[in-house]
Formats: sequence, structure tokens, C-alpha cells
Amino acid sequence: MSWIPGGEFSMGAKDPTALPEGGHEAMEDTRPIHRVYVDGFWMDKTDVTNTQFERFVKATRYVTVAERKPLASDFPGVPADKLVAGSLVFTPPPNAVSLDDYSQWWSYVPGANWRHPLGPRSNILGKANYPVVQIAYEDAVAYAKWAGKRLPTEAEWEFAARGGLTGKPYAWGDSIRPDGKWMANTHQGHFPDHDSAVDGHAGIAPVAQFPPNGYGLYDITGNVWQWTKDLYRADYYAELSATNKVTRNPQGPDTSLDPSEPGVQKRVQRGGSFLCTSQYCSRYIVGTRGKGEVSSAANHIGFRCVKDGPGANLAQVRECPNSRRALLLQALK
Repeated sequence: MSWIPGGEFSMGAKDPTALPEGGHEAMEDTRPIHRVYVDGFWMDKTDVTNTQFERFVKATRYVTVAERKPLASDFPGVPADKLVAGSLVFTPPPNAVSLDDYSQWWSYVPGANWRHPLGPRSNILGKANYPVVQIAYEDAVAYAKWAGKRLPTEAEWEFAARGGLTGKPYAWGDSIRPDGKWMANTHQGHFPDHDSAVDGHAGIAPVAQFPPNGYGLYDITGNVWQWTKDLYRADYYAELSATNKVTRNPQGPDTSLDPSEPGVQKRVQRGGSFLCTSQYCSRYIVGTRGKGEVSSAANHIGFRCVKDGPGANLAQVRECPNSRRALLLQALK
């Protein structure tokens, strides 16, 4: 783990659309930018790997959400024989498609889980050092508890991701490719049908293939999304900003609200993934926010953990499709 010294910073992001590869989304849920203070803490240098997660499963016999049969009570009217354990898998379409329907490249695949990230015919042999994926929120929480750690708050994650830099759009500075060098595993080529792998990786990559940020954290953006502890509310930053005070160790809102899917509990995800691109989702920009329905997993969702340090205060569009429920229901129609 790396020690993150803590301190005060400006949390959130400016409208990124003016950046050369900032995409076309204004990302209003990242504003107002507001002042936050976090105590120091330890953070995993990399995302949790397949090897690390396998140790946890062997020690506890834990069964992930994607490995469990969906409950009939959650899917009323769906025949029992259609309720099969599985998860979300990205499959590039054979040709260019309109970007207004993510079901053209995402689907619910029976048998997809952390051991079989792309479905039952796939496996993780030879991928010990890859980040574990197909992880739902409660899976990440269970691992963290077993490891004597926890998930980071959204504020802790962003402070750590900035690596000591102030007001920069990327975890490493002002340019997405300083001196022409790729700094994270993202999508190049034409989304979603062709990843040209100019950064050296088509799809997911092993951990620590790119330089770390200023706090020694690898892949803090790109490669796989990372769960945080906080419930997601689009208006949460406005609530904090309205106090006109520096918020100390914010723990997130008490309730979740995504205006695009009201009534569905979501948690904040950060960092983007190997699928991020200015053509669709530019959430490799360090102050931007993602969101995931808590029971959803996918082959681009992982996590990393944190551990409290001395003096820690414990009291205190186009979106990446993370709705397992929506895609399962569509698949079962």
C-alpha cells in the first residue's frame, strides 16, 4: 500500500469538453467544485488482482453476486428457468453502430463471473496479475473486510488519484499523452467496434503497466472502474458547496439519487476503464464521476482498498451501463 498524506483540496472537475480529448459531456454532477479535507490513509498501489481475490475466496468460500441465481422477487414475471446466474459483458459489435443504445455492445451473459469474465468459455488462466473484474459492490466490501481494509470514500479516492497535483485534469498532469506517452489503459480506435491498442493493450491489461501517479498508485485511471464507499447523488456536490465550509472527511450522502434511474440504489465508481474514450465516456479525467447499481458487475469493474492511518476520523447522458437488472430483463424478454 502507499501512504496518502491527506490534506485539503478542490474536489470535482471543470466542464471537460474544452479539453483536446475531454469528450462531449459537460458532466454537471462534478460541480460545484468545493473544498474538502481528508485525513491521511493507506491505499492499495494497484487494483485487487485475480490472485488476491482467489485467496479470499479460498479462505472464506465466498460466492460473488454474479455467481448467484437472481431472485424471483427482484424480477417479477420472469420464468424461473430464465433466472440464471451471470453478469454483464462487453462485446465489440462487428461494425460501427449508433452510440445511443449500449445494448449493442453490452449484454447479460449467463455464467459470466470473476472466474469467467467473458462467459463460461473464458477463464483467468495466466492472468494472475490482472485486476479481478465482475465485482459487485458487496463483493468488494466483503473482500475489504476480510483483508482488514475498507473501500475508499469518493473524496479519499479523488485526493489520492490527484497524486499531490492541484487542479489538473489527469492524474499525471495537463496532457493526456505527455511527450506522446500513454499513461493509462484506455480505448483507442473507433468505439465500440475497434480498439486499435495504440497504448499497447487491447482490452483489459495486467496491473502496473503504466507509470504510477505522484503517490505511487498504478492504474488509478483507466483499465477498470473502482468502487467507492459513497452512495451516488447527482446533487451531492451542491449540498457540500452550499455550506461555504471546508468539508472534513465526507462520507457521502445518506441516500442515493440518479435522476436518469430514480429508485435504483447506486454507488460511486471512479477512474474509468479500458473502454473510456473521448468518443463516448471520457471519465479518465480525474475529477469525473461514475455510478453503478449496487448488484451490478461487469468485465470492466474492479476495486482497490484503503486502510486508516494514525489519526483517521472514522465518524465522519451517456453513462457506462452498469445496470445488471436492466440488461437481464432485456435478455429475458
